[in-house]
Amino acid sequence: MLIREVKESDLDGLQELYLYLHEKEKMPETPELVSLWKEIIADKDYHILVGEVEGRIVSSVTVIVIKNLTRCMRPYAIIENVVTHGDFRCRGYARSLMQKAVDIAENSGCYKVMLLTGAKDENTLRFYEKCGFNSKDKKAFIRWIGI
Repeated sequence: MLIREVKESDLDGLQELYLYLHEKEKMPETPELVSLWKEIIADKDYHILVGEVEGRIVSSVTVIVIKNLTRCMRPYAIIENVVTHGDFRCRGYARSLMQKAVDIAENSGCYKVMLLTGAKDENTLRFYEKCGFNSKDKKAFIRWIGI
């Protein structure tokens, strides 16, 4: 599996993969979507990593580095949108992408990396623990807006 950051031509493949996350259908490729996509790609603190097998995007992780005024101005990172195509699971692809995401955070000087998951199944929770994350240090709260 080739691990790399997304490029502009990956929008369609990434949207296909996101159908395995929580999306019901691909968003139509409107000018607004293309504009947002270009903005995301241009943001040096926004990293969408993909795992590619035979030219096909089969896994992805997003890591965003956030500037911070505390902790001696060390940033922190958030991981989101961890997903692997159903036909390519249990091969270590997501674990490799998670490690690359943590490497990006570490190389950016982050003092921590956080992620939230809505998953309740033990396999997914153990996966995150095996990637070095724990659910004991902090308690997360979410307030949904407009949903």
